Amino acid sequence: MAGKFNSVLTKLNFNEAYTHLTDVLSSQAFTNMEGLNGDIPFHICPFEPSLQSQVNLLVKQVRNYLTDAQVKTLEVNLYDIVVEILKEEGDWEWLLENEATMTKQELKEEIQGIIDTKTVLIPAIVKKMSEIDFDILIITGVGEVYPYIRSSNLLENLQIKAKDKPTLMFYPGQYKHSVEKGTSLILFGTLEDDKYYRAFNILDRAI
Repeated sequence: MAGKFNSVLTKLNFNEAYTHLTDVLSSQAFTNMEGLNGDIPFHICPFEPSLQSQVNLLVKQVRNYLTDAQVKTLEVNLYDIVVEILKEEGDWEWLLENEATMTKQELKEEIQGIIDTKTVLIPAIVKKMSEIDFDILIITGVGEVYPYIRSSNLLENLQIKAKDKPTLMFYPGQYKHSVEKGTSLILFGTLEDDKYYRAFNILDRAI
């Protein structure tokens, strides 16, 4: 399977992704977290950033299939949950009004000051997890929240709270393994700044 996908979702293999994902995610081996050798049940689906709109549709199609297959999913879109938090804290309108007057660095610091990953974002995700019965947690919206939310930081903190059900993150970039640099999440294919090694590439998983 790694040969077919080359570890990343591209235009060339996109049509095969639906079948692969639905077959893997609907299997008892996946939902029962088999074959992990005691590791965290985190999975990454790397894809070419240019395919973001197609991947959004793919996620909906996969979730619909899983619903019919009696596999319950919970999708957490990071952008949506960040907006929810900002609105709840009363900061959303202020940010919209003042965004044009701030530098990118100032805006980044402002949002990160409100939405700390460990103390604010993770509890918000855990709350959503407690409100619904699900078999698989799906995380989307990764690209939309960069650079305010780092994927590696999110996963590091989430692994304490989300280890009882499999998690799948759709990632606009690459998940690379190398002897020299270790394992890295490379956002948009160019920003190699997220080190994380405990996830599995869903595209490499045998059916």
